[in-house]
Amino acid sequence: MSQLQHLALHGDAVAYRLSGRGEGETLLLVHGMAGSSATWRAVLPQLARRYRVLAPDLPGHGDSAKPRGDYSLGAFAAWLRDLLHELNIGRVTVIGQSLGGGVAMQFSYQHPELCDRLVLIGSGGLGPDVNWTLRLLAAPGSEFLLPLVAPAVVRDAGNKVRGWLAAVGIHSVRGDEMWNAYSSLSDSDTRQAFLRTLRAVVDHRGQAVSALSRLYLNEGLPTQLIWGDSDGIIPVAHGYAAHEAIPGSRLAVLDGVGHYPHLEDPAAVVEIIEDFVSTTPART
Repeated sequence: MSQLQHLALHGDAVAYRLSGRGEGETLLLVHGMAGSSATWRAVLPQLARRYRVLAPDLPGHGDSAKPRGDYSLGAFAAWLRDLLHELNIGRVTVIGQSLGGGVAMQFSYQHPELCDRLVLIGSGGLGPDVNWTLRLLAAPGSEFLLPLVAPAVVRDAGNKVRGWLAAVGIHSVRGDEMWNAYSSLSDSDTRQAFLRTLRAVVDHRGQAVSALSRLYLNEGLPTQLIWGDSDGIIPVAHGYAAHEAIPGSRLAVLDGVGHYPHLEDPAAVVEIIEDFVSTTPART
């Protein structure tokens, strides 16, 4: 996968990956909570054969800065707009996974002039249901619990165990991604940014932000939904509900796949995205 590049945006460090064709369609890949641009490692090289692909580390994630600031969906959407401007990139097909799906929907709503198409992969922001772990972490006081649950010593020990398991051929793509998210919380600044991001969209009752009642406003925006039928974080029922609420949308449900279709079945996800982009004219 392409190497991380860096720039300063509004005085804060931004890490991103940019690769592929220098002209034509541009895909903007937006990762999920406690993730980074590395989550696209299984699909980015394939997509870059046909398109220019931009995958940033959102503020508070990966190698980007983790300031004490606004981690709402609206703030992320405005940040993406400014990053595109800084990189002299115009219109994009925005592709978001999990939290990134919520950010992508917000981006398409706030900045429709920049959004050609929308792809949502196991997206947040489409109903209240969410894994109980996230509800627990969103509760008051979890900032005191997390340093005990995710200390550096556990991260280091876990990385050694993963290395041993990999050496004997035991490997789980889904488990690896969940471990990457968990282990990132051993860093204090990342942990604080994670909690601000989580509490902006989730409380003890579940997801607190839903776009379902406003999806009709995206009529005319080509939309592709991709879900795993075994998603244990955000249920596939949200995908079916969104498909019904978005006129003309497409829905692909992948058998036996969980919350990370782009890692668990990357070939299928690349095929779906390429077919969608190549057969669906951009919004005018």
